[in-house]
Amino acid sequence: MSVGSKGLAGISGILVWLLFGSWGTGAEDVCDSPLVSSLPPSSFRSSSQLSSSHAPVFAKVNRREGAGGWSPLVSDRYQWLEVDLERRTQITAVATQGRYGSSDWLTGYLLMFSDTGHNWRQHRQEDSLGAFAGNSNADTVVQYKLEQLVIARYLRLIPLDWNPTGRIGLRLEIYGCQYTSDVANFDGSSSLLFRLSVRPSWTSTQMISLKFKTMKNSGTLLHAEGAGDHSLTLVLEKGQLLLYHQQGMGSSLGGQLLVSLGSLLDDQHWHTVKLEQLSTHLNLTVDKNTQQVHIPAELSQWDIHQLSVGAVQSHGLQRPIRSNRSFKGCLENLLYNDLSLVNLAKQNNHQVTVMGNVTFSCAEPVSVAVTFTDSQSFLQLPALTSWSSGVVTVTLQFRTWNQAGLLLTFALPQQETSVWLYLSEARLRLQIRKAGRAALELSAGSGLNDGQWHSVEMTSKNDCLSIKVDKDEGATAHSSFPLPLTAESQLFLGGCPPQQSGVDCTNPFTVFQGCMRLLTLDDQTVDLIEVQQRLLGTYDHLQIDMCGIIDRCSPSHCEHGGRCSQSWSTFYCNCSDSGYRGATCHSSTHAQSCEAYKHKGKTSGYYYIDVDGSGPIKPQLVYCNMTEDRGWMMIPHNNTELTRLLTSPESGQHSVHFDYATDEEQLLAIISQSEHCEQELSYHCRKSRLLNSPEGAPFSWWVGGPDPGQVQTYWAGAQPGSRQCACGLLNSCLDSLHYCNCDADRDQWTNDSGLLTHKETLPVRSLILGDVHRPGSEVAYRVGPLSCHGDKNFWNAAFFDKETSYLHFPTFHGELNADISFLFKTTSSSGVFLENLGIKDFIRIELRSASEVVFSFDVGNGPLEVAVETSAPLNDDRWHSVRVERNVKEASLSVDEFPTRTQEAPTDGHIHLQLNSQLFIGGTASRQKGFLGCIRALQLNGVTLDLEERAKITPGVRPGCPGHCSSYGALCQNQGRCVEKDKGFSCDCGQSAYTGAFCHQEVSASFTSSVSVVYILKEPYELSSNSSVRPSSIYSEISLRGENISLSFRTSQSPALLLYINSFFKEYLALLINKHDELELRYKLHSSRDVEVLGSRVSNLADGRLHTVTIWRLADAVSVQIDQNAREDFNLTSDVEFNSVKSLILGRVQKPDELDAELVGLASVGFTGCLSAIRFNSIAPLKAALLPTDSRVTVTGPLVQSNCGSTSPARPYTTATTHSLSDQPGSADSGQPLVNAIRSDSALIGGLIAVLIFITVSALAITARVFWTKKETYRNQDVKASQPDEGQEFPFSSQADSQSTPCENQKEYFI
Repeated sequence: MSVGSKGLAGISGILVWLLFGSWGTGAEDVCDSPLVSSLPPSSFRSSSQLSSSHAPVFAKVNRREGAGGWSPLVSDRYQWLEVDLERRTQITAVATQGRYGSSDWLTGYLLMFSDTGHNWRQHRQEDSLGAFAGNSNADTVVQYKLEQLVIARYLRLIPLDWNPTGRIGLRLEIYGCQYTSDVANFDGSSSLLFRLSVRPSWTSTQMISLKFKTMKNSGTLLHAEGAGDHSLTLVLEKGQLLLYHQQGMGSSLGGQLLVSLGSLLDDQHWHTVKLEQLSTHLNLTVDKNTQQVHIPAELSQWDIHQLSVGAVQSHGLQRPIRSNRSFKGCLENLLYNDLSLVNLAKQNNHQVTVMGNVTFSCAEPVSVAVTFTDSQSFLQLPALTSWSSGVVTVTLQFRTWNQAGLLLTFALPQQETSVWLYLSEARLRLQIRKAGRAALELSAGSGLNDGQWHSVEMTSKNDCLSIKVDKDEGATAHSSFPLPLTAESQLFLGGCPPQQSGVDCTNPFTVFQGCMRLLTLDDQTVDLIEVQQRLLGTYDHLQIDMCGIIDRCSPSHCEHGGRCSQSWSTFYCNCSDSGYRGATCHSSTHAQSCEAYKHKGKTSGYYYIDVDGSGPIKPQLVYCNMTEDRGWMMIPHNNTELTRLLTSPESGQHSVHFDYATDEEQLLAIISQSEHCEQELSYHCRKSRLLNSPEGAPFSWWVGGPDPGQVQTYWAGAQPGSRQCACGLLNSCLDSLHYCNCDADRDQWTNDSGLLTHKETLPVRSLILGDVHRPGSEVAYRVGPLSCHGDKNFWNAAFFDKETSYLHFPTFHGELNADISFLFKTTSSSGVFLENLGIKDFIRIELRSASEVVFSFDVGNGPLEVAVETSAPLNDDRWHSVRVERNVKEASLSVDEFPTRTQEAPTDGHIHLQLNSQLFIGGTASRQKGFLGCIRALQLNGVTLDLEERAKITPGVRPGCPGHCSSYGALCQNQGRCVEKDKGFSCDCGQSAYTGAFCHQEVSASFTSSVSVVYILKEPYELSSNSSVRPSSIYSEISLRGENISLSFRTSQSPALLLYINSFFKEYLALLINKHDELELRYKLHSSRDVEVLGSRVSNLADGRLHTVTIWRLADAVSVQIDQNAREDFNLTSDVEFNSVKSLILGRVQKPDELDAELVGLASVGFTGCLSAIRFNSIAPLKAALLPTDSRVTVTGPLVQSNCGSTSPARPYTTATTHSLSDQPGSADSGQPLVNAIRSDSALIGGLIAVLIFITVSALAITARVFWTKKETYRNQDVKASQPDEGQEFPFSSQADSQSTPCENQKEYFI
């Protein structure tokens, strides 16, 4: 074997040895020797035996002596068989067999282990499952290999279930091997001090490992000191291990807590500890749980010089950690790297100093505890004969997680009195009731449900009654009330027997679940072993000689910062303020993108985004800018403003760093997940070159991409690596010899601006500007927020068109926590969405009927189902959402907005989901019950499965799934029309009086008396000179037999004309507020007949508040509704056709001579107030006036867009666009920069005209380019930015459509 191979083998051996803690076990490689067959008869004990031939000594596998095995006298769950292996031994497996030649065998059992024959510890699988399955007949041997080997001397097997036609019968074998170790015992005032004078052969990794056991919940295990006056101290505090770092006297009392781990470590059982120092961090392992903590840089090369064990033995320069209590208990296999320190102490090595009485065998105090396991647990004890004297003292210790529970009760029948000592709200309370009324109530202590041992003392003496909790705290209460107990009295602990038992015991409180020990009556200790043997008192549902408390919060199953709390039988996760939900805070409450929020009908605003769902990345607050066709995510940084740089000859390069308002992993996940990202990059210059194109070294550059980023030498609008700006691609730079406008080095303002759109180079992290020091150089720059839209995960879909088709993926791994979410649409009434199988375990989600979705699974406890039945059919070809979660507490299923259904997990059962086959989507491995339809956005534990890519290569499955308006069309409001897109939909607001992503934003304007808006409904035909057509026919025959009118208004003017529609034949429709502040609708549908006035009974409409009016007419029937008032119906009598409609007028009527005399005065004064959301049939005249895209509208006077009805605060970001300065060309102008000026529309239009002139002149003047070939390479690529403006003042502006944030902590400096 080579030297390297030997070294590797040695390291592997050490690792195995450390993992199993087998110090000095010899050279056995396989630890599976049978251990029972050679044991003497004295090694076997049992609770009872049916006869001498059924004694426990005959309980050996494959032996037939005696009656062929052990059987107890009574078959119940209080029987046990115990084996003494004579020394501590490694136990790796257990095998059972029924009693030979009988119908007696076990079908289920528990295993207990102990070093002393007391203080038993139940062995659990998967940290939860305690029961082992037994036999199915009397002959077959069933063996279980323990998942975690056990080191113990005693094994006790407790039958749980047995053959129902027989009785308990057992033969047993135990497999394992010899175990030896070095042990040291510390009595609470002793310690060991090791001076490590010889430096180890390597220092990159240092490790200390040990085992310990103790009954004390506090004490110092280790204190290590090294160079630089640094120290690490490992302290046991309230049953938990705490690791502190300290440096010198300057350190605060107690030092810095680095990490805490473990719980209930004062249970007098062995616990494994390993402290490993790597170069940058420490790993602390307690039993099977490891936590990592980063350490200060000065500790990265730190070596231990001195190590004290059991107490802090410092050189005097450091303060003690906490109370500096010494450790009382046993340590085993204490190793520093490869050095056994206990062995050095046993050999009286000169490096070791022994302080006090340290012995090298473990002194094991015997303390018998009793566990009250459930609601039927109780312990009944007789009183003492000495109590006839009137002096009563009861003491006990307890530990529990429950806030409430009965500790002790007894009755005094002669006095009609009952006494209860109990916990309530985690306080100790004493209540005495006489004749059914509370005669006395006392309380003491607080927070007694912390899992720690607490002592209780109740004393009645000399007409004085007192209770105490934890003598150290001194919580005491007194009252004069005697307790005349007699020898005939009975004490009940934990609860009461069943009522049919006839005993005098009542419990108006919760039963106690927890542990008790050290129970004394008048200083006489109750022998709980006698209780177990039924020699003293009686009991039920107890576990005696063990404390079965479990800390279900260590380690915590609560994810994402959820806070764990617990009771005796379960745990709870408080998910408030975490952004997650569910029994274990596993599932995110937030959508994963703005795109997802948009399809929930959300409008622009701030939202929390959780890009990986239930994954480890935290939610983040972003601004979602919802446009008609996209949902943009805006990620600002510390300086999104256009910033002018003050230059000087002394200045060098200028560097600015951009800090984004999100964590790095969040930022990269957003960019990766989005369909498109962009970021504005603008450089405004006067005599300041940029890239020094075409051949020189660039003066300026930027750094972008994943942290720390890479240097980029191209500018916005160009391609990566091109060393060009946008104008270089368009062949339109100010100087044709250069590829950037600023490289022309003109003594006038110009700019190179545009959008960076290549995701691999985003975001911009820093900017370095070089040519800023020459006389006359002036510079301004802007890096906009990162803007991304689209969600590749949200629209990832596949269409299954055959029942036999499916997609397959690798096995899903969700052992403890699994969440699955997707959307589907189908016309089929059944089909399997998803299935993954294991040997026994499985998960399946299916559409069982047109109105039922079922999640079925098995984690080893038998198949379970969660079903949601819906009130509406799910096969309606609309998108429906499904969300499944399964964790150690429960399984849940949600469908759309229907109530979530849950299935609780068994308290003591399998918890790991173990799958091993492929994951099938849309079908099953058997090709039966396949799904027909679409599945979209399928995520498992926050990871999206790429259905589209897999569908491209799978027969019977097509990528993508069109048809979204059937599901999302209802989001388009106010007559908005849903428009289908390949990925999603958009709302067409062309025929709506509203605008916005969902046609939800009102279009409003403030009117003054001089404002007039005229919308031409139809122009007259032009007559030729020889036309003989009748005059009436020159007008288009737009004749209406009905109208649909809606608008909102706010005014204090009365009377006031709201709306006027006229015709070419002097017919009209007028809507007005009369002098009585009431609404009038006037129809004149025949020029020779009188006007018809329809008056509403709703009054006070000129009160300055917003009112909404809706009018419907069909022929002669007219309906009017104002606000939420009842609809008013009218009938016309003159005519029903509105002929040759001409125009619609808002505000002042410019030609009042066309009006009836009654309206002339009203129309001439105009309207003062606010009008909003005006719609006449399919026409929105006010929207056309404010958003000028229609030539048929004419506006006279200052029409000002306003907000009639909304009270929402102004948004920091516009909802119209995410583009800003880079949407427009750069400029070349000699005007002074105006920092933070807002660019006007006229300036933009002027800039565009200037661009066209400039490009035309440049094209005519330049007939050849010196570097044509080089630039031609990039000319045909997509151009994402526009060109510089000319002819305008240079706009140093904070754009109205940019996402600016205040400049905070800006890192900017010259180098």
